[in-house]
Amino acid sequence: MEFKDYYTTLGVSKTATDKEIKQAYRKLARKLHPDVNPGDKQAEHRFKEINEAYEVLGDADKRRKYDELGANWRLYEQAEAQGGPNPFAGWTANMGGSPAGGGFRTMTQEEMEELFGEATPFSDFFTTFFGGMGGATTGRGARGRGRQRAGRDIEHEIELTLEEAYHGTKRRLALKHDGHARTVDVRIPPGVGDGSRVRVAGEGEHGVGGATSGDLYLRVRLAPHLTFERKGRDLYVTVRVPVPTAVLGGEAEVLTLSGKPVRLRIPPLTQNGQMFRLKGFGMPAVGRPDDTGDLYARVEVRMPDALSPEEREHYEALARLYESAAKKHSAA
Repeated sequence: MEFKDYYTTLGVSKTATDKEIKQAYRKLARKLHPDVNPGDKQAEHRFKEINEAYEVLGDADKRRKYDELGANWRLYEQAEAQGGPNPFAGWTANMGGSPAGGGFRTMTQEEMEELFGEATPFSDFFTTFFGGMGGATTGRGARGRGRQRAGRDIEHEIELTLEEAYHGTKRRLALKHDGHARTVDVRIPPGVGDGSRVRVAGEGEHGVGGATSGDLYLRVRLAPHLTFERKGRDLYVTVRVPVPTAVLGGEAEVLTLSGKPVRLRIPPLTQNGQMFRLKGFGMPAVGRPDDTGDLYARVEVRMPDALSPEEREHYEALARLYESAAKKHSAA
């Protein structure tokens, strides 16, 4: 029979205490668990090896037999078992076969919590692997399997347009968790920003044994907008005005996210890049729709693309006025 050095498998010495063995196993189990290494067959194989090693070294009686008999310790147990109760009755066949094949004992909920803490971060695979689903369990294991465990929270990214963030929206999401697919209807309140987290109570992982379900957290990502720029609850938009309006003054139409444009008064001699504030036309605060930010309109003076003969005549006359004024200024 091939000898397996369980001490080397766990990375401990033969004189290691029970506490040191448990600590080494716990550290390796967290590192090699399939939930942490999805699809990694090598990690899965190592995970099974350390569990086999801990099954032996974590039990004082099995460890003593292993230290005394080496690779033959299992044969000794089998022979011993024929004269009395089978000491391996709690081993599950669907995780590796008979005791001679190196199966894994079921681990009770109490033992799982002692090793990994009550709020274990692993999935239901962890409970299946250690809890003996499909295999025989001891009375203690049966009690542990019936304990309640609250469902974990789930986080899901959702992309919104700026208009959806302004008005609020409803979405039907298709979620897949632990191999189960379902749809959830969620409401996004007005005013959410990029990176905001929206909580949907009770739509996370389902609890075990009648315990409460976790929550669903939607992490908002805002898509870039072609017209508006958002900074906090304020919005910024560019307003193009023709040269005569910028020089003589007038009005310009400004788009808003509400869908209804507003009129902006342009004073005479408005400079390119000058900013005007439109109070209350920004983003609403979450939960306070009447508490809104502001809209800032940045003026961009629009140069003409072409000139009619009459327009050219006026610009030429204007140029002569500028030239005459410049000469008078230099003469003074």
